Amino acid sequence: TFDAYLYQLVENKQKFIAQIMTSKAPVRVADDVDETALSYSEIKALATGNPLIIEKCNLDMEVARLNMLKASHLNQVYSLEELVHRKYPAEITRLTERIAGYERDVELAKAHPKAQEGFCGMEVDGKHYTEKEDAGKAIIDVCTKMTGSDAVLLGQYRGFSMVLAYDGMSNEYRITLKGTLSHTVTLGADVFGNITRLDNALENLAGNLDAERAKLEEARVQLENARTELATPFAREDELAEKTARLKELNILLNMDEKDKTLIDEAPDEGEEPPMRKVVGLER
Repeated sequence: TFDAYLYQLVENKQKFIAQIMTSKAPVRVADDVDETALSYSEIKALATGNPLIIEKCNLDMEVARLNMLKASHLNQVYSLEELVHRKYPAEITRLTERIAGYERDVELAKAHPKAQEGFCGMEVDGKHYTEKEDAGKAIIDVCTKMTGSDAVLLGQYRGFSMVLAYDGMSNEYRITLKGTLSHTVTLGADVFGNITRLDNALENLAGNLDAERAKLEEARVQLENARTELATPFAREDELAEKTARLKELNILLNMDEKDKTLIDEAPDEGEEPPMRKVVGLER
């Protein structure tokens, strides 16, 4: 009935509002039913109780919803292509290179172990120190003589070059141990504590290597997962095609592809003369 049709329109309006207000899959476009103009064939269908008109209303909303789901799937495909072809391969390359660097630095640190007793020695500002306290004081002395923020070569320790720099923003002195990779240590005011910090940084290399290997494995797993998702087609493609085809059939059956002219507004009332057409050249 006509009332059923109007209630169907109200329901469709509510579904439209729900599309906009939802927090689920992203909805970029939502089509509203912004007019209720009826063609002659539609009114005939309603007047005769034709169920096709209600079916069409339901299909309009269902096809629109499926198209939005497909658009969301395509957006996900574009994101997955970026991950599969660019982000994850670049991340795997970067991690592979870092792992190789850590492996070499771990071997370098093992070749120059920390002395179990005493001090293994350190070169600071061109001078070799065999006592830990003297080496620590020499580091502090170079720090106090720095006049700018430019990094300077400080010396050598356990096979690694030491580069000293001052960070004016944080008001910190930092030593970077340079092997294949760079490993930075923030200095303090204690002469013994600074050398302990350098030793800790070198002892932590093996743990850092394990962490980078775990990151690499995770990146490879994510790459494979992304490839699997990328190869997965839109799950409801067949349903969308079927309902779209049925909707076209209904449009043909109900003659709704081409709207008839407006019904009552353009038709003259009973007993009313049709409007006279103006004839060019006869007006005065």
